[in-house]
Amino acid sequence: MKLIKKFAFSMIMIVLLTAGGSLKAAQSSTYTVVRGDTMWKIAVKYQVGVSEIISANPQIKNPSLIYPGQKINIPSQTDAKSIEMKVVELVNKVRAQNGLQLLTNNWELERVARYKSVDMMQKKYFSHTSPTYGSPFTMMQNFGIRFSAAGENIAMGQRTPEEVMNAWMNSPGHRSNILSPSYTQIGVGFAKSSSGVCYWTQMFIKPMR
Repeated sequence: MKLIKKFAFSMIMIVLLTAGGSLKAAQSSTYTVVRGDTMWKIAVKYQVGVSEIISANPQIKNPSLIYPGQKINIPSQTDAKSIEMKVVELVNKVRAQNGLQLLTNNWELERVARYKSVDMMQKKYFSHTSPTYGSPFTMMQNFGIRFSAAGENIAMGQRTPEEVMNAWMNSPGHRSNILSPSYTQIGVGFAKSSSGVCYWTQMFIKPMR
């Protein structure tokens, strides 16, 4: 199948310095390993990356060997999760208004998009091409995301899901990604700097079959 690589070249930046700091993580939880478990199975169950689970469990010397009865610390989702899901909701609302198929939230793609937003925040850049991960397509592929079509929208400075969606929908390139019939899945990543500047990433794919 032909691989379609597309993303909006026009990026949206509105720098708004507001009070507030980085997002705080909610209290983590603990999981008791049962027979047949692997780190990957636990990651899928909680929709958290394997690397994050490994980092949260330094007491486990060999992550490939876990045993029934072991306690695994599950890193919690940050406050970003509810904000990201609100963006997904708004995307699907506008797609429904335009007679398009609703997009399914892909938690693995969401994780990649969040990494991109955090990377922009930490490295202080605003670009589709990351100095850490490369292009959006290279980044997705390196995180194990397989696709036949993919796209990315980014924005900086909008304070709420409603503000960023309004900005994207008023930009032809970004609107085109949001309303593209080529995509079936979405992942949204949000990060907020200690000075209150918000970074947003939308990633869209049609999975490779």
